[in-house]
Amino acid sequence: MKLKHSYFYTLREDAKDEESSSGNLLTRCGMIKKSSSGVYMYLPLGYKVMKNIEKIIREEMESIDAGELLMPALIPEEIYETSGRRDAFGKDMFSLKDRFDKDYVLAPTHEELFTIAAQAKVKSYKDLPFSIYQIQDKFRDEPRCRYGLIRVREFLMKDAYSFDMDEKGLNDSYNDMYNAYKKIFTRLGIDYKIVKSDTGAMGGLLSEEFQAITDIGEDKLVICDHCGYAANSDVAKCTLLTEKSDEELKIRELVKTPSAGTIEEVSKYLEEDKDRFVKTLIYKIDGQFYGVLVKGNMEVNESKLKKLLNASEVCLASVEEVEDVTGAAIGFAGPVGLSVPVIMDNEVMNMRNFIVGANKTDYHFKNVNLEDFNYVLTGDIRNITENDRCPNCGKSLNFKNGIEIGNTFKLGTKYSENLGLNYLSKENESLPVWMGCYGIGIGRCMAAVVEQHHDDKGIIWPMEIAPFKVSIVVVSTNDEAQTDAANYLYDALRNSKISTILDDREERVGVKFNDMDLIGIPIRITVGNKIKDQIVEIKQRKKDDFEEVSLYDALSRIEDIMDGE
Repeated sequence: MKLKHSYFYTLREDAKDEESSSGNLLTRCGMIKKSSSGVYMYLPLGYKVMKNIEKIIREEMESIDAGELLMPALIPEEIYETSGRRDAFGKDMFSLKDRFDKDYVLAPTHEELFTIAAQAKVKSYKDLPFSIYQIQDKFRDEPRCRYGLIRVREFLMKDAYSFDMDEKGLNDSYNDMYNAYKKIFTRLGIDYKIVKSDTGAMGGLLSEEFQAITDIGEDKLVICDHCGYAANSDVAKCTLLTEKSDEELKIRELVKTPSAGTIEEVSKYLEEDKDRFVKTLIYKIDGQFYGVLVKGNMEVNESKLKKLLNASEVCLASVEEVEDVTGAAIGFAGPVGLSVPVIMDNEVMNMRNFIVGANKTDYHFKNVNLEDFNYVLTGDIRNITENDRCPNCGKSLNFKNGIEIGNTFKLGTKYSENLGLNYLSKENESLPVWMGCYGIGIGRCMAAVVEQHHDDKGIIWPMEIAPFKVSIVVVSTNDEAQTDAANYLYDALRNSKISTILDDREERVGVKFNDMDLIGIPIRITVGNKIKDQIVEIKQRKKDDFEEVSLYDALSRIEDIMDGE
């Protein structure tokens, strides 16, 4: 690619509406351009990076015999209704009607269609196992798009699916895909962790996430450096921090707490330790109200709560709903005499003589015990904290931010049962197919690489996914010897199948250097005044120093550097 007559531009200033390093740098490099909230163009350099990421994915998918296909993005809505997932996606799914008033959606994911495709092949156990995948656009109506390519409405995704006779077969296919994913992310140069996660709308038996470690990651990861335990905070197991109390049980006492609706205010008013408080939150879960109890200094984990009740929708009740349920103002809810079912976190089980709201404005109960109210369910429903210990080995935990770049699910028979994907066994019995689902966010991978590989000059692409491996900078395009030498190198590198940019623009050399650093080309060759002695300079983007080599040794030196990568 010669830049003088190519589509190429860079921006000198930071992008005003990009709050992440990756979004800012990719925009400044002219690799992406926002067309609307959460929707981006992939411009020539950025598109080349994306294709390089896809190439790695295709190679690793081929290594485990996964076949590539392509599904439509426009799907009849009834398919998601049949699988039971239309309500689960809710407003996140883009909906539209055709001219015949038939309902369609833009696919947020493709489990249903892959299941239908498998039906065309699967008749008996002889047709299993197999894996298929695609690289296709997905659409989700994100309420808050941010961080460039990390939280968007349209995104390119690799999704794969495995089909097996039984759970053992699923486990084997899952492990093959799991190991292929590790190879993919290693080749992309991403520092990642694999964590247990919530199955969410996908459902199934197991979900694991491949998380790129970055400061701006939206996910909170809980990691034990001692035993290797790793989980998304949504599902991280909490150990009991509260020792079982041996206090003598006291008689419950109603106390007035005027205008004290927070734990801080009530604690100060009653001169009681905050550790004695239990807060009651009113939740609306699948249309039914519940009182949810956690220790006063802890927070409810809605993902755990949803899983405990096997619920579809969990949300805090509105102010009006809380007041209607409790008969009191906000801040005075409590479990004693509450008219709705009560769910309690495990920590509360070990407490005695605690303080709760009295369901009466300006009043609380002191010395409340488990015998004073009814509860229907207990479990681990709180957020993990830095005081928690590893649930496996009991050691201290680390908390890091991550960008989810890939995920793997053991779906089991959920979709095959709903959509009728069955096979005849050796015993001539009709059985549901066992499925696995595996995704990689290609745009997120691109963003994660930039988040982890950049400096104050710009991006530092790993060699395998860089848009070009080498850039040639001509110091003076008016110097015929420099131009001839640069063209010689350009042709030699391209003939050796090394992708190369020739910066033949009529710009100051400083501008050219800055642009090549900004767009992150791994190796730069400078053709300048020393060409009269047949000398050029070679500089690697990730290093500060440069080396001088003979014009005619430059190709072999470049090959050596690339082999070293």
